[in-house]
Amino acid sequence: QARLKEMFNDFEFRDGVRLAGVNSINWARVLAQVVYYFSSAVSLGAPQRKISFTVPTGNFGDVFAGYIATRMGLPIDRLIVATNQNDILHRCLTTGAYQTDAVIPSISPSMDIQVSSNFERALFYAHDGDGTAITQLMGALKSNGGFEINPGIRQKLAEDFGSGHASETETSATIASNFTSTAEVLCPHSAIGVKVADVARDLSVPMITLATAHPAKFPDAVEAATKMRPGLPDRMSDLYDRPERVTRV
Repeated sequence: QARLKEMFNDFEFRDGVRLAGVNSINWARVLAQVVYYFSSAVSLGAPQRKISFTVPTGNFGDVFAGYIATRMGLPIDRLIVATNQNDILHRCLTTGAYQTDAVIPSISPSMDIQVSSNFERALFYAHDGDGTAITQLMGALKSNGGFEINPGIRQKLAEDFGSGHASETETSATIASNFTSTAEVLCPHSAIGVKVADVARDLSVPMITLATAHPAKFPDAVEAATKMRPGLPDRMSDLYDRPERVTRV
């Protein structure tokens, strides 16, 4: 990760080879994620009625795509940010304090981060495009490990985002209960979304919970919760038997 950051910060090298990362801060990826907010909402009756979404997130990219969907006119009632025990986003949205802390390893590792890159974009919109204000906040994050959001900005964020978090115990229990009641197997990240959605949902508004990964990506956590080890999906069942192709560059 450190070496990758060095490569991106070497602007001459980066621009010379046209280096790009297709990760959660890549705008093209955010735009692609916007699509399923529209398709899933329409399948449940939008735009004639509002739909809510709960999104398991660490880097704020997927839920930020939902915010962009609202800016494009999709009638989303609520966007709920679901986090694990590394709940800096939940703490910030509920208290106004974005303060980094030590990362606690979990069974939902994609959420085991403290700096949510796309949250900067949400702050930019909440500040009405004031880049200078965002630069100051990011400077405070770098030098002091955090910053405080003023009450007015916090209120703007609250109008667009709700939040919740789930402990390790709650996550495992949700995987188990969902498997027992529906026979659907959830990965730990998706289970956090389901747990938070159950708490946050308004029965008068449909709630869609976004899933994030196939359970086979986290077999140990799923097996511990369900006593069943998830297999690879059919299209990948022979993956480890296929010939390996390598191109050295």
